[in-house]
Amino acid sequence: MAFDEGVAERLREVFAGQDDITEKKMFGGIAFMHRGNMCCGIVNDILMARVGPEAYIDALDKPHARKMDFTGKPLTGFVYIDPPGFAEDAQLRDWVALCQLFTSSLPAK
Repeated sequence: MAFDEGVAERLREVFAGQDDITEKKMFGGIAFMHRGNMCCGIVNDILMARVGPEAYIDALDKPHARKMDFTGKPLTGFVYIDPPGFAEDAQLRDWVALCQLFTSSLPAK
């Protein structure tokens, strides 16, 4: 399993105190599940963000964000963010907030 443990720890700090967050091995890395739905995660040192279809285009316009093409075909509603795009804690918190905004709209699993 290849993921940056330092980034994982930063995400754990962002999610601290939230009882509805779990971790799961996924996409060759680690995913953080919000109410049972994939919220965000890490593959190598890249942040995966599930922003949903409505926020997808705007998310792609953010610095260091790109289409998530894990399977060779872009997954609408998911983006990859390269490390400079979440280097600051505030940037990481903003991405997580965007992800949780979407996953909050989904039924819990």
